[in-house]
Amino acid sequence: KPQALIKKLRLAKKNTPPNEKPACVKTHLRNMIILPEMVGSTVGVYNGKTFNQTEIRPDMIGHYLGEFSMTYKPVKHGRPGIGATHSSRFIPLK
Repeated sequence: KPQALIKKLRLAKKNTPPNEKPACVKTHLRNMIILPEMVGSTVGVYNGKTFNQTEIRPDMIGHYLGEFSMTYKPVKHGRPGIGATHSSRFIPLK
């Protein structure tokens, strides 16, 4: 499977006119290590719901594709409610 992705990336680069970015290649291979050959291409990495487009840069070499596509949405905490802590008994309701 990783060889198929590399073939698709090569084909996308070959079919691109000069001075333009290659077409995005979608993949589910989050565990693939980024190789120097992949630099400059655009990869759509699946996160379980959508494909996140990532442009491969030289500083990404050696990392996994999945590191650049979050699989969860970070929690944004609101104000604490009643019963959140033991001392919340003393917080006025309004």
